[in-house]
Amino acid sequence: MEESIKLEWEKFSKYLLKMSGYLEAISLLHWDLRTGAPRKGVEVRSGTLGMLSGELFRLETSEEMGAFTELFSRPEVMEQLSSVQNKIVKDCRKEYERSKSIPAERYEEYSKLSAHAQTIWEEAKENNDFASFEPFLSQIVAFKQEFIDYWGVKNTRYDTLLDMYEPDLTVTEVDAIFSRLRNRLVPLVEAISASPNKPDTSFLQQIFDKEQQQKFSLFILGQMGYDFEAGRLDESVHPFATGLSPGDVRITTHYLQDNLPSAVFSSLHEGGHALYEQNVSPDLVGTVLAGGTSMGIHESQSRLWENMIGRSLPFWERYYGDLQQHFPEQLANVELVDFYRAINSVGNSFIRTESDELTYNLHIIVRYEIEKLIFNEGLSVQELPEVWNAKYQQYLGITPPSDQLGVLQDVHWSGGDFGYFASYSLGNMYAAQMMHTLRKEMPELDELIAAGNLLPIKEWLTEKIHRHGRALTPAEIILEVTGEPLNPDYLADYLEAKYTELYKL
Repeated sequence: MEESIKLEWEKFSKYLLKMSGYLEAISLLHWDLRTGAPRKGVEVRSGTLGMLSGELFRLETSEEMGAFTELFSRPEVMEQLSSVQNKIVKDCRKEYERSKSIPAERYEEYSKLSAHAQTIWEEAKENNDFASFEPFLSQIVAFKQEFIDYWGVKNTRYDTLLDMYEPDLTVTEVDAIFSRLRNRLVPLVEAISASPNKPDTSFLQQIFDKEQQQKFSLFILGQMGYDFEAGRLDESVHPFATGLSPGDVRITTHYLQDNLPSAVFSSLHEGGHALYEQNVSPDLVGTVLAGGTSMGIHESQSRLWENMIGRSLPFWERYYGDLQQHFPEQLANVELVDFYRAINSVGNSFIRTESDELTYNLHIIVRYEIEKLIFNEGLSVQELPEVWNAKYQQYLGITPPSDQLGVLQDVHWSGGDFGYFASYSLGNMYAAQMMHTLRKEMPELDELIAAGNLLPIKEWLTEKIHRHGRALTPAEIILEVTGEPLNPDYLADYLEAKYTELYKL
């Protein structure tokens, strides 16, 4: 590398490190808001978050950033950079070009609003009061519509938002993938509904001590390889993971005393996210590449651990005895196979996060279609409860009896995360395809899981996925790991095989 270019890269690296510091502070304040910050401090905290987010935005879209990325995008300079350095420049250039026309004060105002709206959502959900949340959500949607015009409309307005979470994937492609998946899953759901071989789930409708749930969650996270010296487990209304750096990745869950599986599988889910963030290569720390490459790939890690490992029979052959020790009165007389069938029972439910892994994808399709209606068809926020209930009746055959069990159940829209939901089902598809490859490369996988030897799985995922951070695109990751592009048939095959056996179809 020429000396002049080397000096400029050193300046750019320091600039990126400053951006990383702002992002860490913002993430930490958001984590604090969601895990117990005093209610009376929310307004001031939201203002602080808005200010810091505005400063970070200014760094991302400054003339200095423009000059750096223009220099490092010159062909003769690109030849002197490594593939990772070129990816850093490409990502920074994309964000710069996309957002440079947004006035920084507008972005700061939006950041303040979305931080405050998440607390308003918590209260609205608790009180089943959509009307109190509606003005905030309407403002967030208006901001997003405004920003789409600044960013530039892609194929459709919603394509612009989708690209934020799953780069280069289009609505047309997602529609085709979801249609293909739906055509495989709907007949399976119908066959299960008609099956007389329904599992008994009554023993799960008992009271399970919160403290014991927490102890078991901590135990399972340790078994997965979650590094507690680089993270912690807390409680929040809606479980989430926050990666401040690979050395500080925090997760939350929630403990419902009348719903044992909720905390267990939420902990596995968020643990999967955390393993991704904890095992990004140290070489990427302090750059824009030190995180998951897309929300779809991120969700593949959480869904793989939650469902394909955590809901498997080999997993509970090893860990059911431990769970029984935590809840002897409730589970002592419940056989392993009955517990396994119960935690995998299929039924139409109102709550996405409590749904089974089969109908879960229908919950996602509902949200995806509603978001498209908002941004492509002009659906108003005031109409959301009615449209939400109609979609649930259409896809799941049930109508939520309240907004708390309906349109208010998810935190995502309060934070402005429109375009995110498709990532959950895409994550299921990525996970199934990765799991297929893992089984080919590790034929003894079930035996390892049944023995509680989960670290080889973590190591395989780290080598294939985690360490790369954002250095590879989602398309490059899935192609490099599995040898082919994303294929939804792997998920359908997995679900058909699993539930055909479970329900004796």
